Amino acid sequence: MAQRERYGLVGTGSRAGMYIGALTGTVEGAEHVPGIAELVAWCDVNPGRLDLYEREVVAAEQPAPARYSPDDLERMIRDERLDRVIVTTPDFTHADYVVRALRGGADVVVEKPLTIDAESVRRIGAAIAETGREVITTFNYRYSPRNSTLRRVIAEGRIGAVTSVHFEWALDTVHGADYFRRWHRDKQNSGGLFIHKASHHFDLVNWWIDATPVRVFASGGLRFYGAENAAARGLGRRPARGTGVTGDPFALDLAADARMKELYLDQEHHDGYLRDRDVFDAGITIEDNLAALVDYDTGATMSYSLNAHAPWEGYRVTVNGTEGRAELEVVERGAVLIGDDGRVVVDPSMHPDSSPVDAVRPDSERLVVQRHWEGAQLVEIPEGIGSHGGGDAYLLQHLFERVTDDAPLGRVAGYADGVKAVSVGIAGNRSLETGQPVRIAELELGV
Repeated sequence: MAQRERYGLVGTGSRAGMYIGALTGTVEGAEHVPGIAELVAWCDVNPGRLDLYEREVVAAEQPAPARYSPDDLERMIRDERLDRVIVTTPDFTHADYVVRALRGGADVVVEKPLTIDAESVRRIGAAIAETGREVITTFNYRYSPRNSTLRRVIAEGRIGAVTSVHFEWALDTVHGADYFRRWHRDKQNSGGLFIHKASHHFDLVNWWIDATPVRVFASGGLRFYGAENAAARGLGRRPARGTGVTGDPFALDLAADARMKELYLDQEHHDGYLRDRDVFDAGITIEDNLAALVDYDTGATMSYSLNAHAPWEGYRVTVNGTEGRAELEVVERGAVLIGDDGRVVVDPSMHPDSSPVDAVRPDSERLVVQRHWEGAQLVEIPEGIGSHGGGDAYLLQHLFERVTDDAPLGRVAGYADGVKAVSVGIAGNRSLETGQPVRIAELELGV
């Protein structure tokens, strides 16, 4: 039997759960992972979250990983003979941990986004060149069957050469609002939604049309959340945090959700992190409405928009080509409704007034291709496994099996793909600051 690869983990917030679940064989579609990989060590600034995940690892009949301080990452890599380190920490810390892990002697798997600014990209690139080690950025949306099917349609030439893309993403008042409660609300921590969220979307377009972005012109602002917008709408005084608040759909009560309570509320005394801050606070520095025009090296152009306070969640993509057009529409959540207790109902089917809403906008996905001089054709989308549109399980399989050749889809994302994805957001942020279009080559990102 081949020796299992040895993994370490930095950061044990909610997103780490997917990787821990895979390494313990408790995630659907990744049951085989413990046979090829093992989680032997981890570190976090919050020991309470390590306690929580340790109980779950042991309950899955796996040995408890060795604990280290984040300050001792290099020693963790050396003493535990790690092959790979998974980084699932806040975005602004990615570059430091990635560089330290590479120089410490391990390959790295990093959650998207790769990092948040140009200087950090250059630091990571220098460490890769210095060590010769590998960095994988995890873009699970590539693995969603609906997105893979659109990639296949374009790659097969069914709409000819791509001339333009229109991409609209709607985040609803559950998901979208959440970025304004957490550490993401400070642009120094997340790079804003152009980096943290939209790097998913920019990567999809880069991959779908097999092109490299070269120029970005952006516009946007904080137009719904934040104290000034709340005052303009006459919302009045608000509590600083949501726990214990009733009757307010924008308040997140950590005590009302068992997982949120044990992962965050019960661990606040360790690091002071508040997961439930008011979305209408003062001091929020990220945008909730964003738009961009992006030019690509193939001559194609994308018009992109992101709204973080929509009443439903999903996305619409139109890809125009020299021989036709492909249209993908995905409704991930058709409505956000309020229950009798004043709390948000994230499953509209549980709401007594939901049937008319469901009839108009049910959760769904549809891909239509129409060539010139032909009728429209509905393209079948295969079933997926797991979350993120059925893509997580496929990502985990490729990740832990170290798949590199995924022809013809090419879903495996390396360092260069991570850079190309954040390059649009970095250029977009600079365009927001200057009011001018930004050529990505001027950022000197090294790829």
